[in-house]
Amino acid sequence: MAVITISRQFGAGGKTLGKMVAEKLGYTFADDHIIQMVAEAANVSPHWVESVEREAGGRLSRVITSMVSKRLVDRILKDERGYIDEKLYLDYLVVIIAQVAEEGNVVILGRGSQYILDDHPDAYHVLLINDIDSRIKFMMEHYDFSESRAAQIVNREDKRRLNLYRKLGKTDYDNPSLYHLVLNMKRFSLQKASAVIRNLLENNGSL
Repeated sequence: MAVITISRQFGAGGKTLGKMVAEKLGYTFADDHIIQMVAEAANVSPHWVESVEREAGGRLSRVITSMVSKRLVDRILKDERGYIDEKLYLDYLVVIIAQVAEEGNVVILGRGSQYILDDHPDAYHVLLINDIDSRIKFMMEHYDFSESRAAQIVNREDKRRLNLYRKLGKTDYDNPSLYHLVLNMKRFSLQKASAVIRNLLENNGSL
């Protein structure tokens, strides 16, 4: 029933690696799935959630209580408002990531999940880093972007990531002490990185 969170500098291969690890382990890969769950909870379209997200940038009870009030949890889970804004998006995000983690056997990509699930006993937090030139090259090779387009996307997503964490009140998101494992993807192939993460789980957090 383990949970893996993958935080990454954009273009370090987080989505590609996350899917690979989830497939190898037979886990759910939670990325767009989270957007869908937020949309259903808020009674809005996934496109609306994606738009807000771009701008924003037992155990379940304990995780939620540490992040939002019980009254707020009750309201956002029961309300059929058909509306979402940046503040509500962040509220839904905390609750839904906690719910996804409670189900277990999941790889969660980004969205502050390393903070939301900081105290989750079965969560393993992974950070992927790489230099900007390598991240631009990764986007060119894996998504068939031109160099200028890849650079534009990497820079834009770096800013969006910064803005999201600021709204969560966090500035230390690349601090190695937050994670069980930090992988410099300039030194690892995707296959090797996947094996290292799976080995982390198999050894209960010890490499």
